[in-house]
Amino acid sequence: MDFTGALEGSRDALSAIETVTCELRGLQQLRDALGGALGETFSTAVQVLAAVTGRILVTGVGKSGHIARKIAGTFASTGRPAHFLHPADASHGDLGTVRPEDAVYALSWSGESAELADLLAYTRRFRVPLIAATACPDSTLGRAADVTLALPHADEACPDSLAPTTSTTMQLALGDALAVALLARSGFTADDFRNYHPGGKLGSRLLRVRDLMHTGDEVPTVSADVSLSEAIVRMTSGRFGVTGLINADGSLLGILTDGDLRRAFNSGMHDRPAREAMTRHPRTAEPETLATAALAEMNERRITSLFVVESGRPIGILHIHDLLRAGLV
Repeated sequence: MDFTGALEGSRDALSAIETVTCELRGLQQLRDALGGALGETFSTAVQVLAAVTGRILVTGVGKSGHIARKIAGTFASTGRPAHFLHPADASHGDLGTVRPEDAVYALSWSGESAELADLLAYTRRFRVPLIAATACPDSTLGRAADVTLALPHADEACPDSLAPTTSTTMQLALGDALAVALLARSGFTADDFRNYHPGGKLGSRLLRVRDLMHTGDEVPTVSADVSLSEAIVRMTSGRFGVTGLINADGSLLGILTDGDLRRAFNSGMHDRPAREAMTRHPRTAEPETLATAALAEMNERRITSLFVVESGRPIGILHIHDLLRAGLV
């Protein structure tokens, strides 16, 4: 047995625990600060950003720049037009993209990043709202900003307390908090979120039944007054293994499935009215139902199809294979 390797592995795990513990302390300090003075300025920052008619330009250099990119992406994905603006690019022509209807959200732990100087001066000259996130509110950035979000001082997780670790975690958390607060203010919905996340597993989870259902002639329905043999012809002409029986007013009275047919034949029923063999009060879905909810219903009831109804009338049908193709199964 390699005791040296086991010992090193134990030390690695201990180091990881210490890192996470240190960053947790930083987040707890941030939470506590939001319960006090920082909470008041945070609310002001949200008001300023909510009033922006242009874009939110998020900026920072070094590790703060990487966090700024992520925050800009979060703003954009939750309905707020936002871009990352690199301070060096701003100094070399990209200041022309900054308009009075925009706002700048600048991240700098020290508040003294020299690369931000030109951008700060530009926002002051043209009265572009400037929000700062810094641990040093008396810094150049902190004093220049219209709203200064003063992050509490916290130890970095590395032994020398030099490498940005806890500080960037706190910056990221504060940016997420801003994005969520803006989202809540705007009444951002799951449908809105889906519009910005159409791809991948997340996009499929936000699909509605109306996005996947079959409509028109593909919906297998017959009058509830037809004979069992006629209903079987309609059932077998489709590919869902079910047919809906409808009243004269077009409402769904019941459904006829393979199981219903087996039970009818086993009981000696042959060419009788289809309504005598149907399942009454079948499970249905509405067009705006989330596809994931429809899938849960199918799994719970052990069925493979759901009729989609609107005001009691069948307008579509959803099959388990549709959910499979959408990546939900």
